[in-house]
Amino acid sequence: MSDWIKGFLADEIASLDAGVSVNAEDKPHGAGEFGVLKTSAVSGGRFYANQNKTVVEQEIHLLAEPVQGDSILVSRMNTPALVGESCYVKEAQPTLFLPDRLWQLKPKDRTRLSMRWLSFVLQSEFYRRHVEVHATGTSGSMKNLPKSKLLALTVTYPDPAEQSDIAEVLDTLDNAVAQTEAIIAKLKAVKQGLLHDLLTRGIDANGELRPSQSEAPQLYKPSALGWIPREWNVSSIESTTTNSVIGPFGSDLVASDYRESGVPVVFVRDVKPNRINWISNVYVSPQKATRLAAHEVCPGDVVATKMGFPPCIAAVYPDSLPNGIVTADIVRLKVARDKVRSRWLAYSMNSWAVAKQVEKITAGVTRPKVTLRDVRDLEICVPSLTEQDVILARLEALEARSHQEECELEKLTKAKTGLLDDLLTGNVRVTALLG
Repeated sequence: MSDWIKGFLADEIASLDAGVSVNAEDKPHGAGEFGVLKTSAVSGGRFYANQNKTVVEQEIHLLAEPVQGDSILVSRMNTPALVGESCYVKEAQPTLFLPDRLWQLKPKDRTRLSMRWLSFVLQSEFYRRHVEVHATGTSGSMKNLPKSKLLALTVTYPDPAEQSDIAEVLDTLDNAVAQTEAIIAKLKAVKQGLLHDLLTRGIDANGELRPSQSEAPQLYKPSALGWIPREWNVSSIESTTTNSVIGPFGSDLVASDYRESGVPVVFVRDVKPNRINWISNVYVSPQKATRLAAHEVCPGDVVATKMGFPPCIAAVYPDSLPNGIVTADIVRLKVARDKVRSRWLAYSMNSWAVAKQVEKITAGVTRPKVTLRDVRDLEICVPSLTEQDVILARLEALEARSHQEECELEKLTKAKTGLLDDLLTGNVRVTALLG
């Protein structure tokens, strides 16, 4: 990279121009209207044109900085994690304008500078460290990036042709990441719709999703949870479990009991809808766990949160974790295996039907919380075990596809991060990749 020129951002940027603050309606602009960007229009190195507000007619004349094509936007004022966030804008957006919290970078000479290449520079770890050092402000929730500090960013410039080649390679990876993210988003939307249908309509004897109640009323019956298939029952969680407990209170389990190895302890933060993401990394000694055996959780048990926004989030304790101990804000449920599958119970507890029951219990409470009695009294729909198995197989197939795409996204993101660093520092020359 001896032929690269070391300098500053100011060497190639003519100006950083911000917009103005105007009154606007909190809805995206439509035909014949003008929009002012929200700061959320700049996120993760990408431009989201739909993140804008419609400018009121009386203030349209105040708009000053339209979004140009082949430009870079930078968030000059934002939270500590997002200040300095940037994105590349390929096409001009003549009806969209910048607010006062966003800058638009304008080059001195586009024949010497690839703005797409520069946009990748402004996604690098080096750039993020620069912003963290130079962002100012006494508020812990809001920081400012001075114009002079951004322009003082050290940049090592390849020649214009190599800039364009580097941008082309990174663009290919960026597009692959975006496409995979779109597939994951679509799969999540499909799963949400399918989940609702499966938990309310189920699968008939022919292996098909039952018609809706409005299409085939003879297939349904009224219940406390609304219309449900005639073959289904409504049961309390207490009647579908053999044992339910919460974690130990008071002096039975305190911070001084925690260890760096031993028997895992499950906290509220570890429980996500239908998934245990054990991030606490907290243990108790085997001796302590023996004394707390009544609060043990085993693979196949269902755990649910007593508190949170919202409370009563449930998941199945996975085979990948050894037997653990739950804390006082967790309910551990052992399912009656002749009535429900563990996964069915967890899905049901995370459903809209149970959410409505929890909302009624916690209405008017600042910090929503349910008791063990509340959880036991919650009602769920219970099909036959055979139908539960068919429904769960459908959901698990969709989850497997989602997991596959998430693994692919992780692989692509790591590849992009590594290549970004290599190409922008010259450790790997783009000619070796293209040649």
